[in-house]
Order: sequence, then C-alpha cells, then structure tokens
Amino acid sequence: MDAITKNQMIPGRRAVLRIAAVLGTVGLTRLLTAGEAHTPGRPATEGPPGGSPAAGPRAAALPRSPSSYRLSPMTDFQPPAYRPAKLPVRREPLLELPELGRSMVLTFDDGPDPRYTPGILKTLRRHDVRAMFFVCGGMATGRRDLLREIADDGHIVGNHSWSHPELPKLRPGGIRSEMERTSEVIERTLGRPPAWFRAPYGAWNRHTFEIGADLGMEPLAWSLDTLDWESPGTGKIVRRVIDQAAPGAVVLSHDAGGDRSQSVAALRDYLPRLLRRGYGITVPRP
Repeated sequence: MDAITKNQMIPGRRAVLRIAAVLGTVGLTRLLTAGEAHTPGRPATEGPPGGSPAAGPRAAALPRSPSSYRLSPMTDFQPPAYRPAKLPVRREPLLELPELGRSMVLTFDDGPDPRYTPGILKTLRRHDVRAMFFVCGGMATGRRDLLREIADDGHIVGNHSWSHPELPKLRPGGIRSEMERTSEVIERTLGRPPAWFRAPYGAWNRHTFEIGADLGMEPLAWSLDTLDWESPGTGKIVRRVIDQAAPGAVVLSHDAGGDRSQSVAALRDYLPRLLRRGYGITVPRP
C-alpha cells in the first residue's frame, strides 16, 4: 500500500476509535447505574413510641436505656414538638409570661391523680382552654392513660421531678436522676420530651438550671399562688385568683399531693369569671 493510501485511511481509523471510546463509556455508565438502581433501599424506622413515623431511609432509631436518657443525639428524625437539648442556662426561673398579652397561664402540680385531675380536665374542656400540668414521675408512671388524656386535650405536660424532693438538698447526680426519670416517662408515654420543668417547692439552684437546660427544658415558676395546698376553702382560693389576676400571670394550683377537692371546685368558679373579664387562658409555646 502506498503512502497516499495510508494517509487517506488515517482519518477514518481515528473516527472509528472515537466512536468505540464513546460506546465504551456509555456501556460502563449503564453498568454502574444499573447496579445502583437495583440496590435495595434501607427500611424506614419508627420514631419514639407514640410519635410520628420517621421520614426517609436515614431515620434510624437510636437505642437508649433509662440511664442514657438524652445522651444520644437524635440526628435525622425530630418529632414535631422536638426542641434542641441544649438551651441557655438561666439564673432564675420565669415567673410570668408578659409576651402572652392579656392572657394568663393556669398550672397544676404534683399529679396526675385519678381523684382530682379528671375533674380539672372536665372544667378546662368545658371552656375550651389549655393549661400546664407539671407531673411527678412517680405519680405518672402508673397512670399513663391519664397522662395521655392530658396531652390529648392539648395541655402541656411538664417535669416536676420524680418524687418531689427539695432538689438543692441533693447532689447533682441525684437532681439529674429525679429529672431524667420523669422526662423518660413523659417521652415514652407521649412520644416527645417535656419542654418545661418546675422545681418542687419552688426551690432552685445552679444545678437545677444547668441540668434542666441540658435536658432541653425551660424553668417556669409562678407569679400567683392560690395556696390551695393549705386547703383554705374554695372561696379563698377563688378570691386570690380574681384579686391577683393580671396579664401574663402564671397561676399555681395542685391536682394531687393531698385532698384537692377545693382546687377542683375553685377552678369551676374562677375560670368562667376570668374569661368574662376578658382574660385569655393559654399556654406558652416551646
């Protein structure tokens, strides 16, 4: 073959080689993508008991034991009411909530108690208002249906320790145990952790604020004490609430810890009177 013929064939060979290279790349790409398309997806897992299902294949449940509560971060799935575990550490509790405008917050401590809590729920339901219930873990653990009823009615469930001790008298480990165990019961029952806590007897110290913030809870005290725990009589409880009512006030009452029949009766009296005076009865949002 002469030199002219060879030179004429070179462009043709180059074209063929280019086509072969392109076809080879396409075939390799199809092979790789076909392998990916047939890889089975990981099954979606469920979130906390009673919570919403986890969305997406990456939502893997994290194993926990009561002693490791809140130590394992929830990275992919966050329930609707979830809030970050780390909050700023306050130096004193919130006493009132002026940002609520002409509204007040009714709170009930120490329950739930099947003798008194249902009566309080009935009155709140009749007037279509929401309140806050700061529960003790030792009371709630055997009354989970009642705890669910509180939450199902739209009320906020807060942490009031496990056994109602004076927290500043405990070592930090004891304070954490009291608060963690109660948060554990609430989260396992309702599918979400509590966002608020209240120290028994209103006794706070630096450790309660630090541990509460670490568990993702804001500290709430009160600005209006009904003194219903003294059983002063239904009329006196009503007068205290009516006389001291104010925008943003946080009212302290009890639905357990003794005979709370006066608290139940007083609520039936003062709640409609507050509403007639133009006060809203509401709850803070996390």
